[in-house]
Amino acid sequence: MNSMTKTYSQTLTALTMCIALCASTLVKAADDADLAQELTNPIANLITIPIQMTFDNDIGANDQGSKITTNFQPVIPFEVNNDWNLITRTIMPVIYQDEVFPGQGSQFGLGDINMSLFFSPKKPAAGGVIWGVGPVFVFPTATDSLLGSKKWSAGAGGVALTMRGPWTFGGLANHVWSVAGDSDRSDISNTFLQPFGAYTWPNAWTVSVQSESNYNWKTEQWSIPVTAAASKLVKFGKLPVSLQAGVGYWLESPDSGPEGIRYRLQANIVLPK
Repeated sequence: MNSMTKTYSQTLTALTMCIALCASTLVKAADDADLAQELTNPIANLITIPIQMTFDNDIGANDQGSKITTNFQPVIPFEVNNDWNLITRTIMPVIYQDEVFPGQGSQFGLGDINMSLFFSPKKPAAGGVIWGVGPVFVFPTATDSLLGSKKWSAGAGGVALTMRGPWTFGGLANHVWSVAGDSDRSDISNTFLQPFGAYTWPNAWTVSVQSESNYNWKTEQWSIPVTAAASKLVKFGKLPVSLQAGVGYWLESPDSGPEGIRYRLQANIVLPK
């Protein structure tokens, strides 16, 4: 092999390795972006553990209260048959609040656990709509009477969304009624509405806007926060984690509810099946 042929062969080998490396990087980036967008779907066929911390202020009759709510929200899918999945979404809130109830000081502990079960078709419906429906349960697990309702509640919920290119649009809704519990506490009849929209870039950054509105049919009052957030999918070793930071504003709340700006941090851990 003469020197020119050898040089040509070495150049071709280096170019081939460079192309392979670039292709591998592009495939990895595309996979990360796809996973980042999948995480905008509340009923994706993924095992995830979102850990969400939200700070609210100006709470209580004197607007002197504050609250930090840390929600542990494992999402676990189960295969029912060849056509259906069952997606379980459980919210376990750990709450620290101060002067929410004037004269009562601060409280810290577990709040009421909320569990939603969604039966969802494996294949999207016509038009690419992904949907799920099922029961919702709220358990009186609060470790302090001022952190929960002391009521057993149940109801039904549903979610529907669509993904169009990098966009995700949809909404989640449920209604629960109290069915048992402390007779000295107020009965529950609450409607929860969570419209959301998100855009995911090829570099696995996502921006989202959502509301977590609640209508109390007993007091006939709305609670309407709107939150905007940015998240980035990163890897800790081989473990994908979506890190998010957001800020929101209370458009409407009861007289004793939070007001003004709210802040949010979240880590969404994706586990292997």
